[in-house]
Amino acid sequence: MRKLLAVVKHEYRKVVMRWSFLIGTLLFPLLGLGFAVVPALIFSIKGEPTRIVIVDREGKLGPRIRSNLSPEKIAQKQAEALKRTSFEPTVDPKQSADSLKNLTEGFVFMPFDANGKSDEQIRSELNSMAAEKKIDAYLIVPSDLSGKFEFLSRKAGDFVASGMLEDAVNDAVRSERLTQANISESTLKQINQAAEIETKAIDEHGREKNSDALLAASFVIGLMIYISLTIYGQVILGAVVEEKETRIAEILFSSARPFELMLGKLVGVGLAGLTQLGIWVTSLALLVGFLMLQTDLAPFLAGAPHITPLMVGYFLLFFLLGYFLFASIFALIGSMVTTVQEGGQFAFPPIMVMLIGFYFSFAVIRDPSSPLSFWVSIAPFWAPITMPVRILAETPPFWQIALSISVNAVAICGMVWLCARVYRVGMLMYGKRATLPEVWKWIREA
Repeated sequence: MRKLLAVVKHEYRKVVMRWSFLIGTLLFPLLGLGFAVVPALIFSIKGEPTRIVIVDREGKLGPRIRSNLSPEKIAQKQAEALKRTSFEPTVDPKQSADSLKNLTEGFVFMPFDANGKSDEQIRSELNSMAAEKKIDAYLIVPSDLSGKFEFLSRKAGDFVASGMLEDAVNDAVRSERLTQANISESTLKQINQAAEIETKAIDEHGREKNSDALLAASFVIGLMIYISLTIYGQVILGAVVEEKETRIAEILFSSARPFELMLGKLVGVGLAGLTQLGIWVTSLALLVGFLMLQTDLAPFLAGAPHITPLMVGYFLLFFLLGYFLFASIFALIGSMVTTVQEGGQFAFPPIMVMLIGFYFSFAVIRDPSSPLSFWVSIAPFWAPITMPVRILAETPPFWQIALSISVNAVAICGMVWLCARVYRVGMLMYGKRATLPEVWKWIREA
């Protein structure tokens, strides 16, 4: 036991004291914060106004297009779009218009006299003005509503301005067609008004919860476990191959049994992973708590899933189960190969198994009580990812959680036993990669 603890301590310190561990631990919360802050900063950057010429010989659609591109009209459309989502708009139209104005300062309508000029002359003059940077774009309105609009722009990549212009043109054409058909636009708008449906989920205690927040939280938890298992599985693989390449295993085997070395390595690196995961969970909890204090964001977070300390405990427990399952597989792979490059090739199958479990978590979110959700949250290799998601979505009966823990614990014992028999022989084999018949022979004879 003393030797085992010494190996655990050594492996734990070797991982935790690395700069890569410290950078990775700090980088993940910063990345999460960046995903929330960076888009807001990008959208706060003010763009240059688009100087545009609208050529409308008939004079019917031009004024409507200009009206549709006004900040007030754009803000109204954005508010209507938000109403069709699960979140109600929390800003007034003026604030909404200001936020869109940060993306693009809007449109500046440049004067142009098209009277008495042919289409070729108009295009030639406007192209010359664009080349001289006097204008940024121009729109030619056809005389017939069924004709093709021509929009040419120096800012071909400005998808925001192009999208707003397209919406404005479509709205103007629709309004003109309604006028020609003697149909009131307000009447048609009232007829086409969509019904408002507020979608919420109900937990096992009969409490309401926000389904969108549940999906986001479940995705974050599943992704966090998947990334952690992938990272620390690769750490185990690299550590085993490194000891094999440096031939330090011969010295280590003279001081401790191979099983103690392997188990100590798994436990030490696993504790390091648990430390990092604990820091991530704490950082996430502090970030959510801070956001809850912001009055503007409180309505969005009010319906977030109710996470109890017991859920956090289950989360960390299933991480450990998944870690020991996959770490033993990676340790087995490391015992078989001779270089890290070879190990990376053989590491693809267990990573794919983890990825399948991550994809199954979406099925669990859709229906946590379905037979599929039950079996994938019990099955080894998938339960460490799917069961925490299921617990968050709708906590199953305790006997199902206990059954999942027991089944995966038995799977861990089998994998550790299998890995130990390969580890004790494979670590002393140099020069060539072990074949499957050789590995089977080690398992039977070790």
